[in-house]
Amino acid sequence: MLGTLSQVRAGAVKALAVAARKRSPMLPDVPTSYEQGLPEFDCAPFYGVFVPSGTPQSVIEKLAEALDKGLSEESVQKRLADLGADIVEPGRRGPKPLADLIKSESARLMPILRAAMEK
Repeated sequence: MLGTLSQVRAGAVKALAVAARKRSPMLPDVPTSYEQGLPEFDCAPFYGVFVPSGTPQSVIEKLAEALDKGLSEESVQKRLADLGADIVEPGRRGPKPLADLIKSESARLMPILRAAMEK
């Protein structure tokens, strides 16, 4: 949504749905793909910060703490929201939740990607 939110807000593009199970706070009047009858069309993007394999756990924890602090700042939240980002609440961000999300999304999407590549 980051790339299209400004176009939708300007009226240059009409949003038919957001590809997620819940409505976007940035476009509360736009229905979800689930509401539009496409329950399996859930492909909301996510972003994360990654470090090289072998990075000491103490460095990972310090980086995660700094990122969490930055994402808790009201000015940062406002700027990201203006760009169309939906910030994950503190209890759901960090190395473990991101790893879990990647694992679950990979398991969900790999069969779709494999089927598409067979065609």
